[in-house]
Amino acid sequence: MTYKGVFYKFATPANAAKFKINPAAYAPQFGGYCAWAAAQGKTAPGSPKFWKVVNGKLYLNDDAGIQKKWEKNIPGFTIKADSNWPGILK
Repeated sequence: MTYKGVFYKFATPANAAKFKINPAAYAPQFGGYCAWAAAQGKTAPGSPKFWKVVNGKLYLNDDAGIQKKWEKNIPGFTIKADSNWPGILK
């Protein structure tokens, strides 16, 4: 399934159906890049193995260690990442 020019794959048909109904609620923030890295002003791959939904938004992290760092201050890192994004890609 494609949303905003990005192709998404799903583990189950039920997950695909939920995404189709409200893709904005399930599309990962920061283009699918690691949320902690975005807070640092850089990009790193986001992994579907390390994710968290916060305030109705999906955030990915690169690995378990990075996710633990991010979880120590999700509100602060989210504010920083929102401020840095999308300028990081320039």
